[in-house]
Amino acid sequence: MTQGMAGWLGHPRRSFALFGGLGLCAATGQAPLGLAPVTLVSFAYALWLLQRSPLGGRALAWRGWALGTGYFAGALFWIVEPFLVDIARHGWMAPFALIGLAGGLALFWALAFGLAGRIGRGQFALWAAVFWTLAEVLRGLVFTGFPWAAPGHIWIGWPQMQLAALAGPDALTALTLFAAALPAVFRPRWLRGAALGVALVLAPLPYGLWRLGQEAEVRAEPVTIRLLQPNAPQHLKWAREMVPIWFQRNLDMSAALGAEGGRPDLIVWPETAVPALLNGGEETLGVMAQAAGGVPMVFGIQRWEGGFPRNSFASLTAEGDLGPIYDKSHLVPFGEYMPLSALFDRLGIGALAALAPGGYAPGAGLVPVDLGGKLGQVLPLICYEAIFPHDIRAATGPRAGWILQITNDAWFGAISGPYQHLAQARLRAVETGLPVLRSANTGVSAVIDARGQLQGQLALNTDGFLDADLPGMMAEPPFQRFGNWPLMLALGLVALGLWRRMALDPDTEAP
Repeated sequence: MTQGMAGWLGHPRRSFALFGGLGLCAATGQAPLGLAPVTLVSFAYALWLLQRSPLGGRALAWRGWALGTGYFAGALFWIVEPFLVDIARHGWMAPFALIGLAGGLALFWALAFGLAGRIGRGQFALWAAVFWTLAEVLRGLVFTGFPWAAPGHIWIGWPQMQLAALAGPDALTALTLFAAALPAVFRPRWLRGAALGVALVLAPLPYGLWRLGQEAEVRAEPVTIRLLQPNAPQHLKWAREMVPIWFQRNLDMSAALGAEGGRPDLIVWPETAVPALLNGGEETLGVMAQAAGGVPMVFGIQRWEGGFPRNSFASLTAEGDLGPIYDKSHLVPFGEYMPLSALFDRLGIGALAALAPGGYAPGAGLVPVDLGGKLGQVLPLICYEAIFPHDIRAATGPRAGWILQITNDAWFGAISGPYQHLAQARLRAVETGLPVLRSANTGVSAVIDARGQLQGQLALNTDGFLDADLPGMMAEPPFQRFGNWPLMLALGLVALGLWRRMALDPDTEAP
């Protein structure tokens, strides 16, 4: 290591700039840029710098925190967008939200780097990959979880994405981090490590290409789904003079004939698309049923149940009767409910998107709903619920034949958030072996087959509807049966091997 680089590495503020910058570069692997090689190189260089540094566990934790802060600030900068919808009331919170979220999530990485520094000795990079992967697993679970922008998400759209069918999205993160660690492990012969890292990244390629070539189940009867995208900007969505315009736009799209003059088998409105409560909204539902002209409908609507407001997925039958209802069960903290609500109530701060100051109440949990006939069992997801693979695994009831997500991504801005949300829906299709259809208020509405491939979409920030055939399902992937246990076993074996090597040779160094 050069004297100049050693000076940067040892200086707290300079090292924060260095590792924060590397994290920012690594964030370009996330949608919409999708620069996966940049992420790999950025992580690899960070681990290469730290592999034989004289820094202790606390100093390494600080540098891991800096890397994570830069990464999450770059990947999740869209988090300021909800606070800019009503800038007069909430705009002051935007910088605190970004700094707080990026710095808070980076604490998981700080913990991983600190533990690796205390245990790792000459094998810091490999220990870091082990603990870093575990930290990402925890990030998706603790405090209700937030597995957005995981390092493994850089492979969405690549054949390597199919590895998630075997071992889930955290296996993609492990693939990324171990590949990034190998150049540091073989330092100073880093080219050998880099070659091994490339080989590791390419290892899932044969399986991925094979799975992409597999045929999904052919449906006994073709099913056409109409996805509506009214394109109501969030700052105008509930404006008194605009509400009738958005509602009429949805009615007109519901009543329209298809490209060949036909009608769909189901019409889908996005999240909170109906400007009335389900309770006492019979007149509004009657107008919707009339526009549908005998076609069943699914729509996002708010309702009161048990004394609490709910964010709901509701349906109308072909006869215009109210069908199955699902209440969103995994709510967005600070958006749909307020943690420590009593404290925030005193400060006059409420949930951004909730119907009432206290926020929505959660539903009973994910469960398929039966839309009847050839539509069959569908697993409903409302917005944010599509980012939690383990919630979907835990859904009760029979296996659904497809997944339907209704969402309002107008909250996420127009640069990266909606594209990252779409990317995660693609990953859910791979993990479940089910097609995913999504109706998004401002986009991106899309049809995704069971291999995670886009079969049709509507451009972001445009209005219109998409009529598409419902793709078939595939056999239930191993991840749905075994979850993260195979990955945990693999990480345990790696850790055991590293520990044994250290026990046999306490002064061991990298090869």
